[in-house]
Amino acid sequence: MRLLAVLALCALALPLAARANDPHSCAQPDPVVVTHLDLDLKINLPHKQLDGVATLKLDWKNPKAPALVLDTRDLKIASIDAVDADGRTRTLQYALAPANQEQGSKLTIEAPRHPTQARITYATSPDAPGPPWLPPAQTANKKSPFMFPQSESVHARSWVPLQDSPVARFTYDAHVTAPKNIRALMSAPNDARHPLDGDVRFEQPLPIPSYMRAIAAGDIAVKETGLRPAAFAKTPEALAYAKQVHTRAKDGYHPLTQQAIERLFAKAKEKQATAS
Repeated sequence: MRLLAVLALCALALPLAARANDPHSCAQPDPVVVTHLDLDLKINLPHKQLDGVATLKLDWKNPKAPALVLDTRDLKIASIDAVDADGRTRTLQYALAPANQEQGSKLTIEAPRHPTQARITYATSPDAPGPPWLPPAQTANKKSPFMFPQSESVHARSWVPLQDSPVARFTYDAHVTAPKNIRALMSAPNDARHPLDGDVRFEQPLPIPSYMRAIAAGDIAVKETGLRPAAFAKTPEALAYAKQVHTRAKDGYHPLTQQAIERLFAKAKEKQATAS
């Protein structure tokens, strides 16, 4: 019985210890935590740059907290505004600390009036470690450039300013613009029949840590597989292999998995609608 009590206490203390002792993050999710990200992103393939506006929904835990602290790496911050509950905006003062090899640059946003949201306008750097940019010559078909940011383990901060720690989990919506005929994908439900008109939206209703947030853009092929999820791949060969794996899977496995995922998303959306 004593052992069970000790194990229960350790399980309770582990998340708190993780919050206090994450050596790879400057963020401080205890006084204020990001619960939702509304992202507007423009993919500039020729210049190897993402132009973004990240609107962070904030849950202030400490009524005396003076600031919001976020993780960044190689980001060019243009402006930061508070968005109050009534929709009014005002400029916020901020300080971007010198870069640290381990953590990047700590972004401290002065917010003593505790706004409902903080809106950050920024741009990524072509030399940032997160987003790899491949020219056409380095892709399989040699036709179009390709980009796929690596958020693991601490590179999410190189393409969005956020609380880049596993203890901070949030939902997100994203509006992505890209060159026409370029397919953009994210770690959210993707529309296999999107017309590739350069304008696409995503919704992730499940709270996820920053390292699971992903995006890709390029000449990406897609193949729908009936009741099963669609397969996306960079080359026809990879797409054929993906289709082969789906075909050889045990009957009923993928449909059941898909149904479970759909139920999970429906439940998350219902919870999100109730909260708002």
